[in-house]
Amino acid sequence: MNKKTIVALSIVSILLSGCGQEEETFHEPSLALAVTHPIKQDNTIVKEYVSQIRAIQHIEVRAMEKGYLQQTFVDEGQTVEQGQPMFKITPTIYEAELHKAQAEANAARVEWENTQSLESQDIVSSTELAVEKAKYDKALAEVELAQTHLDFTDIRAPFTGKMDHLEARTGSLLDEGELLTTLSDLSEMWVYFNVPESQYLDYVQHGRDITETPVHLKLANGSVYSQTGHIDTVEADFDNHTGTIEMRASFANPNSLLRHGQTGNILMDVAYPDSIIIPQKATFEILDQTYVYVVDKDDVIHSRHIQVAAELPNIFIVSSGLDENDTVLIDGLRRVANGDHINPDPVPAAQAFAELHLDAE
Repeated sequence: MNKKTIVALSIVSILLSGCGQEEETFHEPSLALAVTHPIKQDNTIVKEYVSQIRAIQHIEVRAMEKGYLQQTFVDEGQTVEQGQPMFKITPTIYEAELHKAQAEANAARVEWENTQSLESQDIVSSTELAVEKAKYDKALAEVELAQTHLDFTDIRAPFTGKMDHLEARTGSLLDEGELLTTLSDLSEMWVYFNVPESQYLDYVQHGRDITETPVHLKLANGSVYSQTGHIDTVEADFDNHTGTIEMRASFANPNSLLRHGQTGNILMDVAYPDSIIIPQKATFEILDQTYVYVVDKDDVIHSRHIQVAAELPNIFIVSSGLDENDTVLIDGLRRVANGDHINPDPVPAAQAFAELHLDAE
């Protein structure tokens, strides 16, 4: 190798080494990413619970006596008034028993009155008079019992309500206790629903009075029932199998829209006063835990664990981990890592949350 070649190689090596030094000292510019502040305000969310709708009174109407169903005065689906005749069972046997009891009572009365006369003349003792009086009282009781059996052949509505199916037809031979129909009082409805233990504890521990809490009812077609209900009962025990406790809400039913056996969803407003909210897009999850990137005064991001108390459309209500003075990253979370330096692009909180609603539309 001659001297010219050696000199040329040396010059190339110097140039390459100079380029390498420039690459080592080059720094990639910081990313310009949107940031904003959480908002602290009063918030309300709607909890939804599957429910069963029941009439305030729902009974089975049964035959109290054995016999033939002589007459049916009502029809299926009919609204009947309290005291209105519904069914009549053949009364012939019970009428005969009543007449027999009345005759025996008349005979006992005559014996008692005759003994009274004899006792007043000191012909019989007061003890004999007392025995005759007891016989007369027993005969009157037999009359009352026979009258009761006869009255049971006339079946009347115990309250105003709506009938269901007829389970027996006129002319049917009935046994004592046989089902004739069912009757529901639809003036007020009881709606039963189950609340998870954790949510029940949230209500109680925050000093909320669950009873008398106003609730709404979403019907099967998605519409919300016009009447507002109130929780009036909380069961004593938790269901160990489901981890829930049953509650009952009452709803007025002036137009009889609700019927016994319907289903729906209870809608309950739950208040979160002075709570922190952030956009959902500002969060990420690691092993089922929720985190955000918080920007410090040197524009360096740090991951921070937060507790989510509740969820609204595109928004999380945060119970711990953030306050309204923190700055959180809301853009490019997948392009950065913990400890990265960024060029923050501040977005007013009001604008950031307004854009969430626009995105949802």
